[in-house]
Amino acid sequence: MRQRFPLGSVGRYKITAEPSAAGGSLVLWLVFGLVGKKFFRLSAPAALIGGLLAVLLHFVSELWHQAGHARAAERAGYPMDGVHLWGVLGTSLYPRDEPPLTPEIHVERALGGPRASAWLAAAAALSIPIARRLGGIPYMLTALTALENLAIFTMGAFLPLPFMETDGTILQRYRNEHRRRMVTISE
Repeated sequence: MRQRFPLGSVGRYKITAEPSAAGGSLVLWLVFGLVGKKFFRLSAPAALIGGLLAVLLHFVSELWHQAGHARAAERAGYPMDGVHLWGVLGTSLYPRDEPPLTPEIHVERALGGPRASAWLAAAAALSIPIARRLGGIPYMLTALTALENLAIFTMGAFLPLPFMETDGTILQRYRNEHRRRMVTISE
């Protein structure tokens, strides 16, 4: 079993992380720092500071995405227990003794994260003209938040990946199960 370190709670949701989240954060810091230097033309110190702040905003965006799942799960009547961070991503944690759920509930819970991330991407995108006038680190952070929430946490969440369970994997699995049930009902 992977090591889990408690990071605290947000409301009733426990936040944990494994050591790979620290490694992922360092890699993101380097990548975001290089992006700041190359694309936003920041000085090396400003790029490092901007990169570190972008990593923090990345994990805020991840937790925002997970909060979307949590809201949808709460509305569906089968709430989450918490969030586990690993690498550069996170996983929704649900009770181990949760009863079998209908495909519709799984789909509704899976859609909550991308829906929340789409709203955050839109808000950040609307802020880009103001941040662009400020320039430097504020522009970089606003643009990266908009881009990351759109590309990774909204559109990317719909990609079914064979090596890990994503929102897209869940949607595909339960959409197919729902279709099989509908064919059975219509016959």
